[in-house]
Amino acid sequence: MRAAVPVSQVVSRYDTRLENAVIRGRDRIQTIIASCNPRDATAGPLLESLRPQIEGIPLPPGYALEWGGEYEDSINAQAGLGASLPVGFLLMILTSIFLFGKLKQPAIIWLTVPLAIVGITAGLLATGGAFDFMSMLGALSLVGLLIKNAIVLIEEIDQQIESGKDGYEAILDSSVSRMRPVLLAAATTILGLIPLLSDVFFVNMSITIMAGLGFATVLTLIVVPTLYAVFFSLHRSR
Repeated sequence: MRAAVPVSQVVSRYDTRLENAVIRGRDRIQTIIASCNPRDATAGPLLESLRPQIEGIPLPPGYALEWGGEYEDSINAQAGLGASLPVGFLLMILTSIFLFGKLKQPAIIWLTVPLAIVGITAGLLATGGAFDFMSMLGALSLVGLLIKNAIVLIEEIDQQIESGKDGYEAILDSSVSRMRPVLLAAATTILGLIPLLSDVFFVNMSITIMAGLGFATVLTLIVVPTLYAVFFSLHRSR
């Protein structure tokens, strides 16, 4: 037999308390998630400014602090990118070797790639930017642009030497003839990235490509002919 019983017959008193109705967990561990959204900047600079203060908060026994959100996604993306980078660079190296059928020319090309670090460092320091995940993507895309510039210059030198011109003169003439197309190609790329400077998400990537390409293009026109003359022992004819 079912019958309604007043609550006062089974309890003497009851208290009203406020409790969290949603219990969150990660890896079967109860978790308290504190989050915020920056208004005028990306999460990277905000994290760097708040991280020392937050990590300095003393935690009770049994509690641990972990960073999530965009920081965690960036770490996971960098780990996945790092796993595939060696294969990509190996394919690019093999492609450059198959393109020339020799080893010295690809060696010259890949020795000029680190020149972009000079421009990237100077650009990010001058603008106060951070080398985040988007900057890493910009640096990787910059590698292809620098390889293209070096290939254009070295191929012209090889063609002029094969036509019978003196090696030293071929280096000088090729550098002069290829200077304008290389500089104009770099300039169009840099100018095309200017609209991205106003976007907080793409600003670091655009600065990385613009500064790295600008510095490295000028240095490539100097370093590539010098390395070519050194590798092939070419001297000015008397």
